[in-house]
Amino acid sequence: MKASGQASVKASDVWAMSASERLACLRGGGPVTAERLAGADYRGVSLGLPALAERLTWKTFRKSFRRDADGGVSGLNVRLVQTGVEGATTPRRDRRGDVVSFGPFAVVPLPAGGTPFGCEEGVVFDYGARHPAWHPIGLTRDVVVALDADHALLLGALYVEVAGRGLRTPSFFTLERER
Repeated sequence: MKASGQASVKASDVWAMSASERLACLRGGGPVTAERLAGADYRGVSLGLPALAERLTWKTFRKSFRRDADGGVSGLNVRLVQTGVEGATTPRRDRRGDVVSFGPFAVVPLPAGGTPFGCEEGVVFDYGARHPAWHPIGLTRDVVVALDADHALLLGALYVEVAGRGLRTPSFFTLERER
């Protein structure tokens, strides 16, 4: 499913895939450049988690990206009011009216040793770069590939980095560009 040479895939196509089909799609995905992400917001849909985990957390979310003062690109997650995978993307707000965000991360190249998903293209959203070593989210990484040349649809998968070793999780997600 190389971004440059394949027929167009839609997010709903990925949502309907089995875990093994998503893995093949991830492995065949195209490159992502951090520069193309800077300034963009993406609507995310979580895939592969048990229904109970989704009810306790979320099915939809937003990832917002920005350029850092040092020229790098970073992002964070925004909680959304849960309106379904095709519903409105309304940010959840706290009692003061502030948008609820969490999990800042750095956008970095794929590690030299690869990822546990066997991707040859893409980037990693490194939560460890923005959290202290003792923080549990600091162990998590997302490997992300492009499913089209315009970076309008991305596919990602979550893994955990423990003692320099990447361990797969069953969690995949799609990201669709909002702006």
